[in-house]
Amino acid sequence: MAQQQQQPQLKGYTSYKHFNVTSAGPAFVVHVEINRPAKLNAFFEAMWLELGQIFRQLSSDPDVRAVVLSGAGDRGFTAGLDIHAASSNNQLQSSGALDVGRKAAQLRRYITEFQDSISAIELCEKPVIVVLHAISLGLAIDIACAADIRLCTRDVRLAVKEVDIGLAADIGTLSRLPKAVGNFSWVKEVCMSAREFGATEAQQVGFVSQVLDSKVAALDQAIKLAGLIAGKSPIAVQGTKELLNHARDHSVSESLRYTTVWNSAALQSRDMMDALSASVQKKKPVFSKL
Repeated sequence: MAQQQQQPQLKGYTSYKHFNVTSAGPAFVVHVEINRPAKLNAFFEAMWLELGQIFRQLSSDPDVRAVVLSGAGDRGFTAGLDIHAASSNNQLQSSGALDVGRKAAQLRRYITEFQDSISAIELCEKPVIVVLHAISLGLAIDIACAADIRLCTRDVRLAVKEVDIGLAADIGTLSRLPKAVGNFSWVKEVCMSAREFGATEAQQVGFVSQVLDSKVAALDQAIKLAGLIAGKSPIAVQGTKELLNHARDHSVSESLRYTTVWNSAALQSRDMMDALSASVQKKKPVFSKL
């Protein structure tokens, strides 16, 4: 498949070392690929900082309307945090030079920086479709929960692994996973036990919306879906993402009020009239960059 071939880095994204950022094929669709397959795409500090930078850049890029996120190689999306790198991280080492309060303040800033890098996916104005395949552990769940749409392969191996390395997950899973699925008992089970679960179970609880037979098929489907979304009004799509995320975290009355404020501005764009005109003329609408 054309989108499976290695593409040159997009202009403006060539400085990133640990991710491939390329055109996915359809207009306005970008493919972000975690690119450390020899280490199962495991993350160390420079990688998560780059991830945040990439999605903040994509958020305001007028040439981007939808993003597909995947992991390089056949062995997995990501094995999560690089344990070897983490074990030698000075931030996580005890230091007799700092008292408990000062060490806690230092760690709090460090954790927040990590959280912000993953939250950049959720805060990206453009919809993000994640493709999970094979080994998808720990940080894979944090990343997937921050994405808008989750697809996976039939051979996917998922787990919230943090309790196995002696901590409660702190980068987003415990905050987002209960809102992503409809079974709080199941969420507590997988988070407290760190047990693996597969594609069938992930789809049954609503964690993923589609299961595909292979990584190639999953990527093809994600890019096709991203292309469909990218052909819609960028004002409407970005507004829909913003309002859905707001509705998830607020009451119905608060969400309705926020929607009136949002759309009082958004409805003044040309997109609605362009869409209606194209429908009458039985043409595909073309929308201006945002």
